[in-house]
Amino acid sequence: MGQVLLVRHGQASWGAADYDVLSETGRRQAEVVGRALADLAPDVVVHGAMARQRDTAELAAAAAGWSVPLVLDARWDEMDHLAMLDRQPAEHTGEPDRRQFQAWFEAATQRWTSGEHDDTYDESFPAFRERVLAGLAALTEAGTAVVFTSGGPVAAAATRLMEAGTAAYVRLAPVVVNTSVTRIVSGRRGLSLVSFNEHQHVPRELLTYR
Repeated sequence: MGQVLLVRHGQASWGAADYDVLSETGRRQAEVVGRALADLAPDVVVHGAMARQRDTAELAAAAAGWSVPLVLDARWDEMDHLAMLDRQPAEHTGEPDRRQFQAWFEAATQRWTSGEHDDTYDESFPAFRERVLAGLAALTEAGTAVVFTSGGPVAAAATRLMEAGTAAYVRLAPVVVNTSVTRIVSGRRGLSLVSFNEHQHVPRELLTYR
């Protein structure tokens, strides 16, 4: 029986010129999850193409003491949230605060996942979900795999394995904690979700969702 551990990246730089950079908190989170997984002996460690995913993988692997090479697989990238937001008119003016941004993001997510506007996106929600599932399928024979990815792919994989619908994805994606661990096992019955969003290893002072 094999297993796949999906680890969300550490906190990125919300509000900065480049979001795709780990904050200092994000770097500490990456080291914490690495130490928490130090007893694991992964056969493969995978990360998406985004800097926050790669850097989390590198910091965690160093903290865990793993010697296995890191493998890039862009199928584990997050959806293009900027393109998603671009297609959703904003109700605020100027730079949004956190509350305004959250409302805008939720509305944009509803539009993207509705299935009513798929032809307006370079990557529709169904295409995104199938991309992630293809990345997961590639690891079913890999023994123990650790994947450093983002909240969207974690939620997409979890909801498919639970045979839940789009509404479940919309509810789960925002609650994926930075550097949380979601566990999937591969056996004779195929892939099974055994836990979602484990984050007891994250100290309260490092607990973040974005």
